[in-house]
Amino acid sequence: MANTSDFDVNASLKSYLEDPHRILTPDADPALLDCEYDADSFTPGLINSVLNPIAEAIGENPEAILQAVNFDSLQFLCKCAPTLPPDQRPQLVSRTAVTDGDLFALSRQTSYIPAASLGRLLDLLISGLGAEAETIHHEEADGEGEESAHHKQVLEAFAFLLQWCIAAVETKSAEKPSAPAARGGKKAVKGKIAGKDGNWDPTTQLQIAMETMAKVMKLKLARIFVTTSERDTFVGLFTRPVYLLLESETRVKSTAIRMHAFKVLCVAIKHHGHAYGAQTSIIQNLTYFEHLAEPMAELLNILAEQYDYAQLAEEVMKELSNKEFAANDTKGPKSVSTFVARLSELAPRVVQKQIASLAKLLESENYTLRCAIIEVCGNLIGMLSKIEEGNRSENHKGQINAFFDVLEERFLDINPYCRVRAIQVFTKLCDLETKFPKRRQAAAELVARSLEDKSSNVRRNAIKLLGKLIGTHPFAVMHGGLLNYSEWRVRLEACEAELNALKPPAETGLAQIEAEATVDENLLDDATQVQEDRPPMTEAQQVAAFQKAQEDAATAEALSKLQLTRRYYIEAMKFIETLHEASPHILQLLGSKNKSEIIEAMDFFVMADAYSLEPAKVGIRRMLRLIWTKGNSDEGKGVQSHLIESYRGLFFHAPDNFNANDAANYVARNMISLTFGASSAELTSLEQLLATMMKEKAVNALVIDKLWQVYGVQKREISKQQRRGAIIVLGMLALSDPEIVVKEMETCLRIGLGSIGRKDLPVARYTCIALMRMTESRQAKGAEAKPSIRLPNDHAVISRLAALIEVQSESKDWYGLAEQVVGAIYALSKHPDVKCSEILRRKTRAVFTATTKRAPANVETTAAEEEKSQVDEDGDVEMSDFPTPPPEPTQVEDEEAATTPESATGLCQLLFVVGHVALKQIVHLEMIEQDFKRRKALKEKAADAASPTKKTPGAKTPAAGRKSAMSKEEKAAQEAEDELDLMAGTNEDDFADAIAHIRERELLYGPSSLLANFGPLVKEICSTNTAYPSAELQAQAALCMAKLMCVSSEFCEANLSLLITILERSPSATTRSNLVVALGDMAVCFNHLIDENTDFLYRRLSDSSLQVKRTCLMTLTFLILAGQVKVKGQLGEMAKLVEDNDERVRDMSRTFFAELAGKDNAVYNHFVDMFSLLSSDESLEEDRFRRVVKFLASFIEKDKHAKQLASKLAPRLARAGTERQWNDVAFALGLLPHKSEEIAKMVGEGCRVVEASA
Repeated sequence: MANTSDFDVNASLKSYLEDPHRILTPDADPALLDCEYDADSFTPGLINSVLNPIAEAIGENPEAILQAVNFDSLQFLCKCAPTLPPDQRPQLVSRTAVTDGDLFALSRQTSYIPAASLGRLLDLLISGLGAEAETIHHEEADGEGEESAHHKQVLEAFAFLLQWCIAAVETKSAEKPSAPAARGGKKAVKGKIAGKDGNWDPTTQLQIAMETMAKVMKLKLARIFVTTSERDTFVGLFTRPVYLLLESETRVKSTAIRMHAFKVLCVAIKHHGHAYGAQTSIIQNLTYFEHLAEPMAELLNILAEQYDYAQLAEEVMKELSNKEFAANDTKGPKSVSTFVARLSELAPRVVQKQIASLAKLLESENYTLRCAIIEVCGNLIGMLSKIEEGNRSENHKGQINAFFDVLEERFLDINPYCRVRAIQVFTKLCDLETKFPKRRQAAAELVARSLEDKSSNVRRNAIKLLGKLIGTHPFAVMHGGLLNYSEWRVRLEACEAELNALKPPAETGLAQIEAEATVDENLLDDATQVQEDRPPMTEAQQVAAFQKAQEDAATAEALSKLQLTRRYYIEAMKFIETLHEASPHILQLLGSKNKSEIIEAMDFFVMADAYSLEPAKVGIRRMLRLIWTKGNSDEGKGVQSHLIESYRGLFFHAPDNFNANDAANYVARNMISLTFGASSAELTSLEQLLATMMKEKAVNALVIDKLWQVYGVQKREISKQQRRGAIIVLGMLALSDPEIVVKEMETCLRIGLGSIGRKDLPVARYTCIALMRMTESRQAKGAEAKPSIRLPNDHAVISRLAALIEVQSESKDWYGLAEQVVGAIYALSKHPDVKCSEILRRKTRAVFTATTKRAPANVETTAAEEEKSQVDEDGDVEMSDFPTPPPEPTQVEDEEAATTPESATGLCQLLFVVGHVALKQIVHLEMIEQDFKRRKALKEKAADAASPTKKTPGAKTPAAGRKSAMSKEEKAAQEAEDELDLMAGTNEDDFADAIAHIRERELLYGPSSLLANFGPLVKEICSTNTAYPSAELQAQAALCMAKLMCVSSEFCEANLSLLITILERSPSATTRSNLVVALGDMAVCFNHLIDENTDFLYRRLSDSSLQVKRTCLMTLTFLILAGQVKVKGQLGEMAKLVEDNDERVRDMSRTFFAELAGKDNAVYNHFVDMFSLLSSDESLEEDRFRRVVKFLASFIEKDKHAKQLASKLAPRLARAGTERQWNDVAFALGLLPHKSEEIAKMVGEGCRVVEASA
């Protein structure tokens, strides 16, 4: 037999741990030794020639490993691959490269042995170790164990080489296939090796290796390794490479590798005393390797469940609870918290035993550790709640309560992540079968408070928990589980009534019996006397007593049941009340800047609506405004799409068991219901929502048919609200598809513009709006204007619209109808000014015919008015008089009442129509100008396209060819267009000047203008309000005058002082609101006139009427942000509203300043002026002043700006006349981070002066 190796595991292990390349291999195969200084000869063929005989020898007898040549050859091959990670290699290279040959010098930097050879080496060691284990196993079975010392050395040799080889394999796997060679001369060889190693995967071999390790450790190693230290050393040869494998995140992701590694470690811990070593390794792994947090928890769980060894988990938790982390260490605490939370999820019973130790982590400053304990409490509650009744311990309830107490305390944790984790844990607990009603109520109250948390993440999770509490509430046992408060209240009242009926009355003597039941202590001293027996009861008495006892028992049982029911109702109502209190906060969060909060709030209201919570209706309506969320980012689009999905689920998805007809009825009814009680803002948002859904083809054609049926029904009675709702919705849908209205124009004529519309003015009004949708009035920004389809003035629709104006009504709805009628005529008619002139003439005659005696101004028909009016550039008749056709008969029942001298309604209505026609005429002129530009652009484009073509004699031009094929109507239209071109010429500036002249001089001052007659009339009414005392007339006259002032700057300048006087003195809040809006419009039209009078506008910010104040704030917000007015010192007036008593005004004001701050440092530029105005206002309380200034100072973000403002304010300290003024300046300086020692010194000196004077 060849020489045996003098292998000593302790010495070899020591050398290996210091530096594997320093281990001497003098007895290695000579062919290998020759390669030490000639790396080029170290080829796969050479390696195989060495491995083949070794493999044969070990295959015949595993003890061949101990032959010196075999053992040293295997060690030599292992030395050809590094075992250390790359970051530790350069240091070793620089220290020992001098003594290494070429081959080992290369091997220190990169694995030089080919992958196939390394894999074969690993297979050889695994098979040899497995064969040796089989041999020992058979000897143990046969009772032979004499050669245990020899087996010991063989096992140690295989284990040592296997550890080394696995380390080399891991290093080889971690290397990139294209790693460059260390020396230039070896590039080609290394490249070839790297190319062959590209697809090498040793995963299967590593699994077999660990399986073999576990097989070896299942042997009776105590017979082979006599001393504990020998056994520990041998077991360490197996556990060390396993821990090395676990350090690789890629390896741990493989379930097979992970399970095999756990098996080796569990056997070592359970049977071979590796517990302490494993504990140390686990703690180190948690400290340095984040990816091992959950795998280590799985290891301890397997150890406790399958190997019945929970002690290690307990010891690890004890050590972790006492471990202290550095303040800057984030990796360690995070890993530990993940480990503890995962372990509590997998093995809650094990963790429960050490909860007292883990509770110390709640006091840790690191929030991740506190989060872990919060999750542990939740997992333990889940575990305890699943324990069956018979297996529960005495303190079972106390433990659950203690864990719930911890969770509730953490709702107030200083760190938002801990607060979020507490809410998330409660959310998971809601899914448990055990409901814990009292704790759920406490959680609902706590989370309702969390809705006001400063962290958006906390608020978002709070909304989610409230939704979960609703979806899993415990009150579904009775009455179906809906949470309608009024219904529960009725049930409670009924239950209390039954209880009162069952309770015995006070005079039954129960009080006396209770009094007798108390013992008089003096009687206890008396001698006991035996009383005579009572006479026996008769049979009838016994039956009566038995019946009475039965009745009493039944009553007691019913009473007990009713008391429990009452308690159930009270708890349900308490829960519902908490949800009602939380709803306003969630409603407010619909306007949050955080999009995920908005989405959670929407989901809450959808859930609340499913359970019939009353506040859900308000929330669902409020959600509508989210359709305007800016969609520039994915978040904005997400909010819009989520809103559409929510509304689709609420209103547009019929139950699955409905057929197509029933589903259409269901959806149509829901769509109509959305209009009930909706404000104008909500209707505008609903319009945008429905138009968006219509574009996405989300509204079925059958639903539209149903809506028309509801609108057009005549035979049976239908509520006004339903008919109105149907036409409102149809008008909204027509915004995306005008054909919806075009196809049903006859229905609109019959219903809205017919007898039904005359009786129900809102139906007529919304019909006008729907009819306007026939023309594409809304034009995309930047898109080319399209020609609109217009109807002739004798069309039935135009005639019916004009007739609606003459409907006599005292209702306020008439004004809304008249506004839309005029708008519809201007939108649909080819010559709207002609038609409106007819309307005005007839309305004027109707008003003044019966009231000529009291009329302040007569409108008489002159000979000039009978002449034909001039034609403007579009072929339309200017707003002038012309021959009037006989008035059409009007279906009016109450005509006389409306035109009596006692009533000013007719004149009010006339003035309203005059004002609105004037505004619409301006718009009409602008549209004529746009149309002219469009036509001119098209002609120029066509001319450019036709210019390259050559004309041949006698050939028709394309235009002439088209004209010959035109019909008579098309020819007439073409001639009208040509006439327009002839009249206007080709110069756009000339055309624009002509339009401006008509607006400025003709409409209100033209000799034949119809509107010119009404300017003096409204001025007379407004200026002599004592002669015309009707408040309604004054309001309409002021509104009409304001609208006329928007037409002409000359008329505006002449009447501006009168308008401002009315604005200042009018007792009507509505009039003041109207004039504020009018002044805003005039500021846009005639900025030079209004700019000097903006003070009158700012004064309305302090108006006594909340309506006026809001209107003024909105108007000024638009004017300032749009740059229509110059901002002077009046911004201070708007700043006061930041702390207004009205919440809506406060919000609007804050929004204004937030937008203003983004416009060229506007808040910084006007800060000093605003401060001066606020400080000089003695009526402004100091606390309110400070809150306003603090809010304004929050927009001064640049240090440069803060320093400049401080330098401007500081001199005011010396000039302060009162202590309050000095305090105001000092407070403002304190808010600005000026960092100026001089200013700080001035503030300090000022304080002493004031204190001394005080």
